[in-house]
Amino acid sequence: MHIKYMNRKEVRRFVIHMGIFAVVMALTFWSVFRGQDFGQIVAAIGQMSGGYMAAAIILAIFFVSAEGVMIWYLLRGIGEQTTLLRCISYSFIGFFFSGITPSATGGQPMQLYYMRRDGNTLSASSVVLMTVAVIYKFVLVLIGIGIVVFWRRPLKSYLQGYYGLYFLGLFLNAALVVILLMVMFSQGIIRSCFYRVETLLVRLHLWQGKESRREKVEQFLSGYQDTVLFLRSHKKLIGITIAGTFVQRYSVFVLAFLVYCGLGLSGTAMVDIVFVQAAVYIAVDMLPIPGAQGITEAMYRGVFQKIFVGNYLVVSMCITRGISFYLVMLIGLAVFCMVQRQ
Repeated sequence: MHIKYMNRKEVRRFVIHMGIFAVVMALTFWSVFRGQDFGQIVAAIGQMSGGYMAAAIILAIFFVSAEGVMIWYLLRGIGEQTTLLRCISYSFIGFFFSGITPSATGGQPMQLYYMRRDGNTLSASSVVLMTVAVIYKFVLVLIGIGIVVFWRRPLKSYLQGYYGLYFLGLFLNAALVVILLMVMFSQGIIRSCFYRVETLLVRLHLWQGKESRREKVEQFLSGYQDTVLFLRSHKKLIGITIAGTFVQRYSVFVLAFLVYCGLGLSGTAMVDIVFVQAAVYIAVDMLPIPGAQGITEAMYRGVFQKIFVGNYLVVSMCITRGISFYLVMLIGLAVFCMVQRQ
């Protein structure tokens, strides 16, 4: 077995990101459990129905795996040869590195690295990842707009002081969709950005001006544009991916409702719990905090207090966040370590 080790620079960057993640996580846990009876919380978590707990874990794993299915589906549609299991591993690696980097900036570069290492072309891999990202954000924006249009009064009642943060998150996601679409469908933007960066690095004597480098960029852009044109002419691929993304997104929103039922609670409609959970995701999705830690927990406690009353608020947050984020992060780390050793 060939083992691919990270170089010193990669190791240093990884350690720094993990360190920042650990510090933010420690501060988050301190804030959550300060003044709480930890033993009582653990006992309450242990009382949750095992069937609902298992269903919630399956949904969390499905949420990440579904992205891998869509990556596999698009790559196969373009003509790349890859396996479903491998694409699911890309998704877990992306989730892990998105979780430890601000604004989830580290996920796609790591996915692209391993896709290239496995023999997928750079142009196809780049377009597929960008397509998945655009559709992911696009669906999130559509859900957010739908909630505002059809559920505005309950939304305002539940969010209260976080109402403005919700619209900020919605605006940032919509702006990112526009930017990604501009990049996808305009070679000129990509070419201009590269040449400006190249000129700057040459002036700083960090690069040498090489014609061969520009030739490779032009080859990449040619393949990139061909892939984009292919996707534009195969609307069925995009349509199925959009539908799959809606299912994927709602799977993680439903998780909070499973926790609600698993704790033996009743009286709140499923749609309220699902839409409130969706509102939390939309509000914090673009914030420059690793894993949106801290703000997610704070917002959860603020907006779910009418649903999970009393001690159930902290208990439900620990279960929901523990399964949908921290458990999946551990799985992502395990997958990364396995892939790194191959």
